[in-house]
Amino acid sequence: MINQPAKRLYVWFCLSICALGVSGQRKVEELTMVYDAGISNGKSKPVNPVDGATATVFIKGMMSRYDMKSIYASSTSIHDARTGTSVILQEISGQKLLIKLNAAEWKEKNQRYDDLVFTNTGDTKTIAGYKCIKATATLQDGSDFIVYYTKDLIPANDSYSPEFRNLKGLPLEYEMKQGNMLIRYALSSISMNPVPIATFDIPKNGYRELNYQESKKLGAVK
Repeated sequence: MINQPAKRLYVWFCLSICALGVSGQRKVEELTMVYDAGISNGKSKPVNPVDGATATVFIKGMMSRYDMKSIYASSTSIHDARTGTSVILQEISGQKLLIKLNAAEWKEKNQRYDDLVFTNTGDTKTIAGYKCIKATATLQDGSDFIVYYTKDLIPANDSYSPEFRNLKGLPLEYEMKQGNMLIRYALSSISMNPVPIATFDIPKNGYRELNYQESKKLGAVK
C-alpha cells in the first residue's frame, strides 16, 4: 500500500514529467508565415527561385487564408473551419475568377490528402530559430513529399491546411512534386502578431463568379 504523502509525491512527479514534455510548445491562435518558392527538375541542385514567387499563410482563430503569388499568376484560398466552406480567388492573364465551395466540395477537392501519413526520419535542423524534424508525408496513391516541422508551435486551427491537418506541428520548410518538377517552400518570415479580420474579406466585385462544377470543367480547380 502507498501511503497518502507518498501517493501525492508520486502524482506530483508524474505531472512534472508531463509538463516538461510540453513546456516548449506554444499553441498559436494567430499567425502569418511567408515562404519563398523554388523549383528544380528533381535532380539538379540548388533549387532555383521562381521569379519572386511566394506563398503566404494567414491564420486567425478558425479562419485561414493561403496566397500563392508569382509574376505569372496568383491564387488565394480562404477557408472557414467552422462551416467547412471556402472561397478560391484566381487571377491568370488578367482573368479574375471567384469560386465558392461548400464543405462537401472542399473535402472532395482535397481528398487526396485524406489519411496522409507523416513518418519522422530522425533528421533535424534549425529553421528561424526553431528545431525542426524531417518527415516524409505519404499519400494514398503512394506518392510522397518531404517536410521539416517544429513541435514548438502548434496551430490552434488544425484545419488551416489540407496537406498538414494531420501534422503534429508547424511546417517551416517542405517540398512537393508536380509532375517532373520539385517545388520547395522555404520559410522567409514568421509572425504571431494579430491578423486583421479584413484579411478574410471576400471581394464583392471585379471577379467572374463560378460554382465548383463550372470551375472543374474549365480546369480552374483541380
